[in-house]
Amino acid sequence: MAISVNLEKALDKAYENSSLEEILAAPPSALAGLTEKHDVLLSELGIKTIRDLGSNKYFATAGVLVALSGKTG
Repeated sequence: MAISVNLEKALDKAYENSSLEEILAAPPSALAGLTEKHDVLLSELGIKTIRDLGSNKYFATAGVLVALSGKTG
C-alpha cells in the first residue's frame, strides 16, 4: 500500500520532490527554517543528516516528552 505525505511546508523547496531516502540523507538545512549555519552547529553534535537528527536520542526523547504533554506548538 502506497502512502503519500505532503511535506511542502516542512522542506526547503530544493527537496520537495526528493525521495524519502534522499531527504533522510540530506543535511538538516533541507528542513524549512534551518540554514547552513544550523548544519555547522548540529555537526558539532555529530548530526550531519536529517536521519541523524531524527534518530538522535536527545531530540527523540524531547519529542516524546512534548508529545506526552499534549502541547506541540
